[in-house]
Order: sequence, then C-alpha cells, then structure tokens
Amino acid sequence: GLTITQAQADQRLRNHLAGVEARIEVLVKVPLTQNQFDALLSFGYNVGMDVDSDTKAEGLGDSTLFKKVKINPNDQTIKAEFLKWNKAGGVVVNGLTIRRNKEADLYFNK
Repeated sequence: GLTITQAQADQRLRNHLAGVEARIEVLVKVPLTQNQFDALLSFGYNVGMDVDSDTKAEGLGDSTLFKKVKINPNDQTIKAEFLKWNKAGGVVVNGLTIRRNKEADLYFNK
C-alpha cells in the first residue's frame, strides 16, 4: 500500500546508480572507455555489486567478468562473461539474454 511520487522514484534511481558508479570507480584501477563504464554500470545495477570475502560470484564485484576487466578491459573473452548472467533460478531467461548481449555490445562499442 505504500506509494512514492515519480520524483521520489527518480531520486532513488539516481542515488542507487551513484552508489554503483562509486563502487566501479574505486574497484577498477585501469582506464575504461565511457561505453565500457556504462555497460558495467548497467550490469552492476541489474545484478548488484557483491564485493565480499566469499568465493561465490553473486554480483559484478565478485564475477569473473569484473576480474577480467581489471586485468585487461579489452580482453575479448569478457563478452562471454556478460552472457553467463542470463539465468533466474537456474533457468535461462530470454529477456536477460537480450540484456546481457546489449551490455556486451555496448562494452565493446568504441
């Protein structure tokens, strides 16, 4: 039964994106293009950042995708890492496959 205004929703979105942006900026120590950054922002916003001490990748921060970006942001195998995140409850979701492909395309679009 709780409601918020469009302005409140927009502000919450801006606040959440700012947090994801800040985490990416702190964690990535290599230069990124704007498209690479934007693709990681979209991905991190959608799957979460999850940077913790366990070994389970539950978001961008612990993912193999992010590890590869930090080593070599131009590594072509990064595209395949985006595409691994297309499941919900262990089941491939077409909408997530489309989203991950768009993020990977943005990432490699110079």
